[in-house]
Amino acid sequence: MSLGFTLNPTLRFWFSVFLVTWLLGLLGLGWLVQSFLVLFFILMLTPVLLFAGLQLWFRWKLVTAACPVCGFEFSSLNNTQTQCPACGELLMVRDRQFQRLAPPGTIDVQAVEVSHSVIED
Repeated sequence: MSLGFTLNPTLRFWFSVFLVTWLLGLLGLGWLVQSFLVLFFILMLTPVLLFAGLQLWFRWKLVTAACPVCGFEFSSLNNTQTQCPACGELLMVRDRQFQRLAPPGTIDVQAVEVSHSVIED
């Protein structure tokens, strides 16, 4: 004689998990269930902590600034050597700024425009 009552497969799974947990608790093996729950929470929490830590690391290491040669703004990691995507100049990222990476002995000059006046005799 059938009662005509069937459980949804998802509900049947959770009912089985609850029943096994309850039986293990009755047998004095509640510590086993608790260790599985701790392991489950650690496995669920680890990716969240890794994602948050990675975002924090990028916030500390990623520098967005303008190229000192052409003024193009782009991002790079701090304390690394990079190349400007617009002008191709080799740059070093130091102190959260881009600095030109020139060969030894190169003198980097800044051009200054000087106004002149005409003196008549």
